[in-house]
Amino acid sequence: MNTLSDDLYLDVTDFAHATPHWFQQLAEVWTEAGLILFGVLFLAGWWRARSGTSGAMALALLAPLATAFGYVVSEALKSLVDEERPCRAVAGAPASLVPCPPTGDWSFPSNHAAIAGAAAVALALSWRGIVWLTVPMALLMAFSRVFVGVHYPHDVAAGLLLGGVVAFLAVRAADRPVRSVVEAARSSRNGAVVWCAGRGPRPRASTRPEGVRHGAC
Repeated sequence: MNTLSDDLYLDVTDFAHATPHWFQQLAEVWTEAGLILFGVLFLAGWWRARSGTSGAMALALLAPLATAFGYVVSEALKSLVDEERPCRAVAGAPASLVPCPPTGDWSFPSNHAAIAGAAAVALALSWRGIVWLTVPMALLMAFSRVFVGVHYPHDVAAGLLLGGVVAFLAVRAADRPVRSVVEAARSSRNGAVVWCAGRGPRPRASTRPEGVRHGAC
């Protein structure tokens, strides 16, 4: 007897097989390439923060670290649950669009979804306004894992939630220590260290005419 998650999985995979071949290929590419795009956003956020405050740089550096921590927690949970992949376990399911992972590469939670959820939250904390890009990216990443047939819907829902929560807590816990490291790096005499940490905001040039002093007549 199929569960609700089985039925949803069948609905999504049946829909996937009804879509044009080019769309299926696009989903296959996105399910992996989305992770690369998150990596590009991490780099862009770091570069942007080089001229920002120490707090901004700390958040930019923490974004990929918190995402990696989200993955580690997801992988640890996956090894405890040992849920078989739906591409083998669901009776009557169409063939997955990508090769079904081998037995032992368990299904719950989805590591891709956990990484996407963690990256979306971590980037949103470090880069205001980018949430409108990162959240849809994470949702599409999670959906694509069901679309290509290698995860149940509950796998990706749990992955998104787990990754997002872990990243949020990791960023909040490490914000102050990393900010102190950034401040120390920016005062270093090593040029490479200063370049990596950025020099911070440039001091504003004074607009007061030369020779004018406070209290001058």
